[in-house]
Amino acid sequence: MFTFPAVLKSCEKFMGVDEGRQVHRLIVKMDFVCDIYVENSLVHFYSVCGSLDDASRVFDEMLVRDAVSWTGVISGNVSAGLFDKAVGLFSRMDVEPNAATFVSNALMDMYVKCESFPEAKQVFDELPEKDIVSWTSIICGMVQCKFPKEALELSCDVQSSGIEPDGIILTSVLSACASLGALDYGRWVHESIDHKVIKWDIQIGTAMVDMYAKCGCIEMAMQIFNGMPHKNALTWNAMLNGLAMHGHGQKALQLFEEMVREGMRPNEVTFLVTLTACCHCGLVGEGRRAGLLDEALELTKAMPMLPDVRIMGALLSACKANGNVELPQEILDRLVEFDSHDSGVYVLLSNIHAINQRWADVTRIRRLMMKKGIEKTPGSSVIEVDGKAHEFIVGDTRHPQDKHIRLF
Repeated sequence: MFTFPAVLKSCEKFMGVDEGRQVHRLIVKMDFVCDIYVENSLVHFYSVCGSLDDASRVFDEMLVRDAVSWTGVISGNVSAGLFDKAVGLFSRMDVEPNAATFVSNALMDMYVKCESFPEAKQVFDELPEKDIVSWTSIICGMVQCKFPKEALELSCDVQSSGIEPDGIILTSVLSACASLGALDYGRWVHESIDHKVIKWDIQIGTAMVDMYAKCGCIEMAMQIFNGMPHKNALTWNAMLNGLAMHGHGQKALQLFEEMVREGMRPNEVTFLVTLTACCHCGLVGEGRRAGLLDEALELTKAMPMLPDVRIMGALLSACKANGNVELPQEILDRLVEFDSHDSGVYVLLSNIHAINQRWADVTRIRRLMMKKGIEKTPGSSVIEVDGKAHEFIVGDTRHPQDKHIRLF
């Protein structure tokens, strides 16, 4: 009986649906099909491998179901993007869901992925008991889905709940600090990690480098970076990005060369931040002057992976800086191929044409944005006061202290 779940787990690792089905047939033949432990393993296996019809069939034929059974089938539907079906299954649950079930059945995760923060928070608030898994799920989800301000607010709440945040939560909080430029709060997290003697791993180290680098503390970021015994591509990218953001283009290029020398394979993000560094310091290659955008485009074509919208957006920034209006048309064609919905690159391209009084092209780009349903993201700024991040959006008056702020 205990052998089958282990074998199915092995099949999961290489997505061996056919092999798993053979195991399933053996389970039926040996009459273990009514064992809930084995059945739950089958539901989980089929869900992970994306074979939801098989998962649902096993689930529907189960005579007895527990929280693990419901969690397996609901999580599978969430992973496949079948949110309505997942909610429908959740409403049918005939077991008492505890806090761990709530999290593992991915309802909260579903809302976060849909960027429905109020609903995710509602599910979280309604949990009868919140454990470390609950807090980890909501805080990490908020950071991943670009709600850093809310993540910081929740990180304050976890302190008052009596639960000790672990390295996973603090890593996500550091990422939120990096996004908001909340240096003081990030320093507090740094001190908290050292005080709690939490083991530094690559994830924590990378998040720390990213936070200090994005907040402008390049020396501290470099000190942590150099002190890390093990680094991955994310670590190198974080340091490269920090140097590029703050105008240290030459240092970024030197670090990129060091990365290559140490045998670390660059990825698309590495090329993006390196290209950004080139734009910031006026270079398209070591020792060359700015304006060689054709060569930069050739570099993107020679990359070992397809350049994404961020890399093409970096080229657009270079075009604007150099007043080049011929290259953007080729970049626009590439952006259409990507089916990008990033408003920033379209606005930037439109601005380039506007500067050069090419109004027909400006109109064409705006029509393309309307056709794709792309809206310009409103400008915003964030300021940290007493460890709390305050975000202000253009034309927004919803801040609770709006009237007092405007008196200044």
